[in-house]
Amino acid sequence: MAKKTRKKADARSARTYISLSFVAAIFVGVIIWGNSRDLERTAIWAGLSFIVVLVTVATLALSVKDEPADEGKPRLK
Repeated sequence: MAKKTRKKADARSARTYISLSFVAAIFVGVIIWGNSRDLERTAIWAGLSFIVVLVTVATLALSVKDEPADEGKPRLK
């Protein structure tokens, strides 16, 4: 059996962004729940952190170039 190799683009899929945001939201939710024991406040903070992390990671991923530039060609045309 041949091993499946993951493409570089697979590491930047939507599943990765959502998973990372979900983990961050759970972390913030646990911290807030331990502090206040208020379910409404915990849900608000977890939701906000999910959105902020998702937008931040997606924006940072847009700033990364996919292919390196050739040394012989000018970068600007």
